[in-house]
Amino acid sequence: MIRCARPLHLLAPLVLLLGAGCATAPRDAEGTRALVEAARATLERFVADPDLAGFRATLAEARGVLIVPEENRGGFIFGGSGGVGVLVARDAARGDWAGPAFYGIGSASIGLQIGGSRSEVILLVMSQRALDALFATTTKLGGEVSVAAGPIGTGAGDLGIDIASYARARGLYAGISLEGSVLRPADARNRAFYGRPVTPLDILVRRTVDPGAGAALVADVAAAAR
Repeated sequence: MIRCARPLHLLAPLVLLLGAGCATAPRDAEGTRALVEAARATLERFVADPDLAGFRATLAEARGVLIVPEENRGGFIFGGSGGVGVLVARDAARGDWAGPAFYGIGSASIGLQIGGSRSEVILLVMSQRALDALFATTTKLGGEVSVAAGPIGTGAGDLGIDIASYARARGLYAGISLEGSVLRPADARNRAFYGRPVTPLDILVRRTVDPGAGAALVADVAAAAR
């Protein structure tokens, strides 16, 4: 693969466009509820996978769980990826979970590449610093917070990273890299799901909203993280 290095500030608009454009989930209330149900199904598959013992062990130590039911990647010359996920977070003091908050994820690369893939992705937020960073307008993985592939068939151990990434991929790409990806709150979807403008801080920290149809996902994550 031949890649051409480009300054990050030139790629940033494309990254954000990918995060919005590649995400196919509708931004209305029905579409956001469907995304939450898809996230529940993704979590169930990851937890049940006999090859992901390391995922289950790492999940027990996580501060937050960001589930992207479908992350699309592909292109010719211009390559990129994007998706929409839901974040559930654990209160450090009480130990209980809250959510979901909707996020877009996008990345961009420029080079000679042909192909495409669709992946289910789960990001396990392992540090409070990383969780706090996600409340910002945008968060760059590998920049503000460190990200690396999490352990698969072993225990969690001391990962020494902010975010552990797991992906179940199909298609022409053998693997998936989230280094350089950008996360940002999906404001339109949060507003559609909760019926009014809310921020991730409102949802995950202040808890000023009722999770409604998201309560089942929060319960699933809490059960899986025990």
